[in-house]
Amino acid sequence: MITFTTVFVILFFIFILQGIWLFIADLAGKDLDFFTIIKFLSFYAPTIVPLVLPLSVLLAGIMTFGSFSENYEFAAMKSAGISLNRAMRMLSLAIVLLSLVTFVFANNVIPNAQYRFLNLRKTIIQQKPAMAIAEGQFNTIGNISIKVDKKSGDNGELLDGVIMHIKNTNYGFGANTVIKSKKGILGSTEDSNLLQLTLLDGNYYENIQPSDINDRKKQPFAKSSFKKYVINIDLSKLNKVDDNQEITSEKMLNIGELKYSVDSLQNQYNKEIVSFSENIVTRNDNIFNSKKNQNIAVVDNKSTKDILKILSLEQAKKVLELAKNNTISTEFSISNGKTDLEYKKKNINSHWIVIHEKFIMAYSCLLMFFIGAPLGAIIRKGGLGLPMVLAIVIFILYHFLNLFGRKLAEEDALPVMLGVWLSSIILTPLAILFTYRATNDIGIMINFDWITDPFKKIISKFNKQNNKL
Repeated sequence: MITFTTVFVILFFIFILQGIWLFIADLAGKDLDFFTIIKFLSFYAPTIVPLVLPLSVLLAGIMTFGSFSENYEFAAMKSAGISLNRAMRMLSLAIVLLSLVTFVFANNVIPNAQYRFLNLRKTIIQQKPAMAIAEGQFNTIGNISIKVDKKSGDNGELLDGVIMHIKNTNYGFGANTVIKSKKGILGSTEDSNLLQLTLLDGNYYENIQPSDINDRKKQPFAKSSFKKYVINIDLSKLNKVDDNQEITSEKMLNIGELKYSVDSLQNQYNKEIVSFSENIVTRNDNIFNSKKNQNIAVVDNKSTKDILKILSLEQAKKVLELAKNNTISTEFSISNGKTDLEYKKKNINSHWIVIHEKFIMAYSCLLMFFIGAPLGAIIRKGGLGLPMVLAIVIFILYHFLNLFGRKLAEEDALPVMLGVWLSSIILTPLAILFTYRATNDIGIMINFDWITDPFKKIISKFNKQNNKL
């Protein structure tokens, strides 16, 4: 218990320092009081427990059981009739209890901390609006990317050299609006989610999306200049695009709330699929049945498979042009609809991932214990040398597989359950193998003679035949 607590505190402190490094740009030089900084880090701290806890269990297990084996304490226990199974029994019950506590923590404490962390950061940004924008780099807020050359003023609210890229999601490509200005002023109020940006002395460029397909190839745009231009930026979108912190709305919900959200999103997704397919069919029918196209003669001749042969040249051109325009329009509509449906499916998958992660966090404690404890008994090394190396290697493998499977699940490349549990599925046989070999005092070396013996016999027979010749 002392070893586990010591390891957990040390690792927790290291990850907290990493968190301070991540948010140093937000915290440093903002005239924030010490109590606000402590609250900021306190609300961030629970989010790193899913990383620290499994690694602590793994390292503590290797160190403790490795020390027992190195000092021949297991040999003394075996001579007294106490097997490794019996020695691990109470620790296994303690790990099961820790897993249950971890699940409650993941389901209640972490979502609440995420919620408080997001609101505290939003409050800080409202009080110090310049925190939302860092110097010399593009800062993404919703569909807006903004870069400033220099900030000045008491709270950094005065901006020099502002460049903004605003993406119109209806177009589906590129930055559709670019704004450049020499000066800018930031402002916000505590009771508002909007960050007001006043731009002075600049230019405005906007891509225009014509309704005619042929005109789009000309790539038209509009340009204007301004002396003063005011933009309101929604601060609620600030954290939703921050990949480093992964603060998304679904992470603030417990299992009951997540299931309710998933049901609502899935029902809406299913309705939109049906509605989209029906709209495509109805749209095509309306195009061909509209009165605007009735100047094409209708000929009832079922014996002719090629309708163009029974039409005049002018009518055939109209039919081909109509088919071409309708195909291009339908393809564009399907492409946009597919993108929208993929985004909503990804959102549903993200909710399911968060649900499974609450159970994975609890299971990871059991998994790492039954990897670390038997491995420590096998390698017979305590301390912080070899156990630390093995723990880091195993945890990196576990964490990589976890991120890889989660990414595949989120992109719908794998079923959500398989993707999220991929790391556990791969490492569970390893835990079973280590536990079996440690409890039976076999060691870590695995005998592959059953694979090589048949080949050895064949080679031996072949050599005997050659010697006879």
